Amino acid sequence: MSSYSEDDAFEAAVPLSRQAMAARPTPYLDDLNPAQREAVETLDGPVLMLAGAGTGKTKALTSRIVHLLNTGRARPNEILSVTFTNKAAREMKTRVGRMLGETVEGMPWMGTFHAICVKLLRRHAELVGLKSNFTILDMDDQLRLLKQLVRASNIDEKRWPPRQLAGLIDSWKNRAWTPAHVPAAEASAYNNRGTELYDQYQRRLLELNAVDFGDLLLHMVTIFQSHDDVLSQYQRWFKYILVDEYQDTNVAQYLWLRLLAGGHKNICCVGDDDQSIYGWRGAEVGNILRFEKDFPGAKVVRLEQNYRSTPHILSAASAVIRGNEGRLGKELWTEAEEGEKLRLIGHWDGDEEARWVGDEIEAMQRGTRGMAPFGLDTMAILVRASHQMRAFEDRFLTIGLPYRVIGGPRFYERLEIRDAMAYFRLAVSPADDLAFERIINTPKRGLGDKAQQKIQMTARDHGVPLLDGARILLQQAGISGKGAGQLRLFIEGMDRWGGLVNSPDLSHMDLAGMILDESGYTEMWQNDKTPEAPGRLENLKELVKALENFENLQGFLEHVSLIMDNEKETDGEKVSVMTLHAAKGLEFPAVFLPGWEDGLFPSQRSMDETGRKGLEEERRLAYVGITRAEQVCTISFAGNRRVFGQWQSQLPSRFIDELPAKDVEVLTPPGLYGGGFGAAVQSTVDVRASEADGYDSPGWKRMQSRASSRPMSQPRETRSSVIDAEAISAFAIGERVFNQKYGYGEVLGIEGNKLEVAFDKSGIKKVVASFLSTPDDIPF
Repeated sequence: MSSYSEDDAFEAAVPLSRQAMAARPTPYLDDLNPAQREAVETLDGPVLMLAGAGTGKTKALTSRIVHLLNTGRARPNEILSVTFTNKAAREMKTRVGRMLGETVEGMPWMGTFHAICVKLLRRHAELVGLKSNFTILDMDDQLRLLKQLVRASNIDEKRWPPRQLAGLIDSWKNRAWTPAHVPAAEASAYNNRGTELYDQYQRRLLELNAVDFGDLLLHMVTIFQSHDDVLSQYQRWFKYILVDEYQDTNVAQYLWLRLLAGGHKNICCVGDDDQSIYGWRGAEVGNILRFEKDFPGAKVVRLEQNYRSTPHILSAASAVIRGNEGRLGKELWTEAEEGEKLRLIGHWDGDEEARWVGDEIEAMQRGTRGMAPFGLDTMAILVRASHQMRAFEDRFLTIGLPYRVIGGPRFYERLEIRDAMAYFRLAVSPADDLAFERIINTPKRGLGDKAQQKIQMTARDHGVPLLDGARILLQQAGISGKGAGQLRLFIEGMDRWGGLVNSPDLSHMDLAGMILDESGYTEMWQNDKTPEAPGRLENLKELVKALENFENLQGFLEHVSLIMDNEKETDGEKVSVMTLHAAKGLEFPAVFLPGWEDGLFPSQRSMDETGRKGLEEERRLAYVGITRAEQVCTISFAGNRRVFGQWQSQLPSRFIDELPAKDVEVLTPPGLYGGGFGAAVQSTVDVRASEADGYDSPGWKRMQSRASSRPMSQPRETRSSVIDAEAISAFAIGERVFNQKYGYGEVLGIEGNKLEVAFDKSGIKKVVASFLSTPDDIPF
């Protein structure tokens, strides 16, 4: 007679169907590494899957879902799987189906935070005063509603733009603050009227039976906190909760998840504290850092085996991120071959950096760098700020290198650039009606559709361009009120700017800046408090900077028109250009990381606004950039950049000094700083000393002295020069020459000391002879 064992008791307690399912084969576990398998098989209780870049976290997450279904631990409708994008949700569902060998049906709770909350809110809308058929407002509708409230409150819209209020309310909702719960410290926001208008806004939304995107989470958190029966229902339903990109959650998302996980407590969060780079839009890296405190008994599984990058790349990324204090800590490793070291190179200025990158991409495409050829699709340029793209786009268009901008429009297609170009076009050509239509009410001048129709009718009746039609309409008193005064100022401005287009006393760069300032266009973006506004202002500065390469405003406009007309969308391979933020989640065999200079990267604005917190997020952004590279990673910086129309010496990014020397190959372009890369490194060392010892330290004084005494503190092209038509040239037609900015070329024509040169990579330019050398005389 056998005894009744504990195994017998267990089998009696577990349903036969579940026992049978648990006995099924699990081929999806076979190709997981030990850490991944541990994360997949630890099904009970809270689990944090701390997944480094390129460590197969999506594979582990989908395998966990398959394991739950395959073993009978949960039915499809008992799993809540939350992602940040619809694309990620679709990919996960496809992978799960492929691994199960069948189409995945009946998983209604796999999707984004917002998509899942819409379903929940439609079921319980009446608990927050809504009907189940509520409308979700887009940003335009939100702004329209807020404008009505601002105007009704007699608030100056120019000083306190409704868009600023929209951003403020969104940030409060991200932190799960209803109007009644906004802290007193925030009471002074929006001219001390922010919370009052927030309350009015919420009441108006209820009247309209509408919500905005922030409400979807906020209302569900409110319902769960106020109605225990509803919360208990979903806590029972969702036996297992899985969350992707947990490091990107905001406070409202965090609270929503914690409330739901209070039932079975089977929550698995996947994320990487070292890749938390969205603090500017509400993400709280603290959510992942305190996971073990929030979920007692949690198991942390570190995924550290990288399947993407070479050892040199991983070592460099790990060394940089190690400088952050706010992190849980992990060390990436790989079984891949050693590969290429990171390449570090300094350039004279931003344009030289763009030229070098263009040449290097072509060389890598041809396979002339001692490596196998790289296709254009396998290479990417990742910049810290969108305005950096202009130099690369101009260069690529000049040499005919196909490229694509990911995550946004090309530089000359951006809204603010098209607006500015329209102002320039109308100043040069007053008959440009398309330019007039684009900017007549941008910024707002009280010239709505009716006023613009009157201008068009007047112009058509008199057979003149719209600008002249507006002039005639004013003379006829056909328009009155604020619009008439603003229209008069606009016409006077266009007349004045047009008269200065060919003025010898004003450079076309100064004229461009004057147009943007006096028209109110720059001020419009300065008053705009949305997160995009600072970037738009930087792009406008970059646009004015681009003018320096042309003789006049008209030449620049013709250049842009021609390159944009010639650049048609074509099939075939293209280099990818994007910001570091847009690159998260992507990977490329070869990556270029330009602009690694203090103030640009790390961003001075980020550090000024949030101090050490901002610096640590910038460092995480550097980690993200390096780990996008699979085989080759190139970091570059420039010694000079034009800032506010003036050349300024730049210091290499502090992150460069955090790279391990054993993993870096320094490439030295000839002529840098008049002393090569070593001079740049010494400047960095001196500044590091100044930061440690104070600005009265010898290190700081030495660096300042070097900067002031440097014989070439600006590019040769920016130094003063004299055109002498009678001078006898030292060059001959057909002779090969070199220019610091444009590279090598051949002399086509000579007019005194002014030469026309066909440069190999930059086209035909007119250059003063003193700025040219013969190849044999170049001081390399």
